[in-house]
Amino acid sequence: MTRKPEGALRRGWTTGACATAATKAAYTALLTGRFPDPVSITLPKGEQPAFALAREALGDGWASAAIVKDAGDDPDVTHLATVQATLRRGAAGSGVAFTAGPGVGTVTKPGLPLPVGEPAINPVPRRMMQGVIAEIAAAHGDPGDVEIEISVDGGEALAQKTWNPRLGILGGLSILGTTGVVVPFSCAAWIHSIHRGIDVARATGIDHAAACTGSTSEAAVQKLYGLPEGALLDMGDFAGGLLKYLRRHPLPRLTLAGGFGKLCKLAAGALDLHSGRSQVDFDLLALILVELGAPEALVAEARGANTAKQVLDAATAAGLPLADAVAARARHVALSLLAEKGEASETAVEVLVFDRTGNLAGKAAGWPA
Repeated sequence: MTRKPEGALRRGWTTGACATAATKAAYTALLTGRFPDPVSITLPKGEQPAFALAREALGDGWASAAIVKDAGDDPDVTHLATVQATLRRGAAGSGVAFTAGPGVGTVTKPGLPLPVGEPAINPVPRRMMQGVIAEIAAAHGDPGDVEIEISVDGGEALAQKTWNPRLGILGGLSILGTTGVVVPFSCAAWIHSIHRGIDVARATGIDHAAACTGSTSEAAVQKLYGLPEGALLDMGDFAGGLLKYLRRHPLPRLTLAGGFGKLCKLAAGALDLHSGRSQVDFDLLALILVELGAPEALVAEARGANTAKQVLDAATAAGLPLADAVAARARHVALSLLAEKGEASETAVEVLVFDRTGNLAGKAAGWPA
């Protein structure tokens, strides 16, 4: 796990911002023969960062410029990746067209904000690039008919560390960004990926998805049900981000799976399961044990326990179905969040609790076996 550095964190720039700056530099050179270096752009919220060029090239009817992405202090997989824009003249009246160069993926599944077959250059970066083309074209009396090819050095290998293969974006990375700014250790990017995973699952007709807190529970669920890659939602700690989106964009069946400690937090009503933002409620575990008829010594041990595993081990040794009870409470929390204005959830939910070796420790079923 990447640890958050101490002190104030340095922000960075998205791949979309880098692609826009490279596009501006290349188009300027295509029209004037000179590359602005550094090149500045205006981001959607008005910021005007400047970017140094890492390389540049100019030929007959084309120009290219590249920028090394600086993600600041965020542990971004694309930090220090080189983003390049190559511009070529387009046919008269064609406007701005986008193509995927090496290291940039292509959309192969429905459900994303781009049609199948399009390069994975998201809508906001496209608008940013179209904006700089229009601005420069107006200043130089050019029609602005260009083809923009975006590439990322080593992007195909980097994409294997992202959600892209699961979302059906093949061949490389996505060019992302809504503000142009990377906020260090932001939850927004992860939650955005969860939402896109749900969109793709719905669009491809998947009727049973699994949202898991980590790789151990995900592997266990996949083995149990044989679910396809597109049905696996990498929820991580963001149960709230997942469930609130499913409330508006339901799937027929959802398996929520995770370790005992994480699902204890969900059972207590926590929607962010990260250790820095929620803690296991040992008083709640003690209360559940009372409901299960546990002896007073075990209840007292639970209240003073150091870890959730300690409580689970003690309950298991006493023959008490604590993991089942926690799963049932977690399922109740999930269904309550999925319900819209008091109406029943359109998504049937089961909760599976796994131990650290991937063995099923408890469950609360949401549909017949």
